[in-house]
Amino acid sequence: MNKAILIGRVTKDIELKTNESRKSVATFTLAVKRDYKNAEGKYDTDFINCVAYGQQAETISKFVHKGDRFGVNGKISTRNYEKQDGSK
Repeated sequence: MNKAILIGRVTKDIELKTNESRKSVATFTLAVKRDYKNAEGKYDTDFINCVAYGQQAETISKFVHKGDRFGVNGKISTRNYEKQDGSK
């Protein structure tokens, strides 16, 4: 099962775009603080890129803004990009 639940702060305002099939796509980055301190006694933060589609994307872009605390329930998927010269 692939399920992720994240709670963090939105790092910048949501970007709302429309894809080729005229479906709304919202992209944003969530800053999630770790539960434990590092060797220096400070909390590390992970920056997670998130994507929402359709009506959910439109609602998020309307009500969620930079700095807001926001929860995400979804799945994790990784993407790779390969250039024309074959490098990743």
